[in-house]
Amino acid sequence: MTERTDFSDLVRERRAELGISLRELESRALDPETGEQVRFGWISKVEKGRSVDAPAPAVLRALAAGLQLPLRVLQEAAAAQFLDMTSQVWSEDRTTRVLAARIEEMTDEERRQLADIAETFARRRTQRSGSGQGKSDD
Repeated sequence: MTERTDFSDLVRERRAELGISLRELESRALDPETGEQVRFGWISKVEKGRSVDAPAPAVLRALAAGLQLPLRVLQEAAAAQFLDMTSQVWSEDRTTRVLAARIEEMTDEERRQLADIAETFARRRTQRSGSGQGKSDD
């Protein structure tokens, strides 16, 4: 069985998306509750996939602040990597993670519109499979 890297990948990829250095992330990664700061060396080890212990709640809150992500997204990634747990909002291809991360930033109206889009896709897929026009065996 291969070792999971969900959390490491998320931290590395999100930092790259933000265009910030490890030092910049260190300065931003402060737990709003305790003031604890995530250290450069620990972040570097995480990103490189080196062995680290599962992050404490204060570390997750600090990274959530530093990476500008909802805490839940980091919790899901940590649970996947360190506990081999996967929830319904997690996906290997990042699409579900991106949606979960961004949904909290949306207005109620935007969430309703996104839900309508998802329902439209589901209806179309059901209609195609019901008429024998489902996925091909490419």
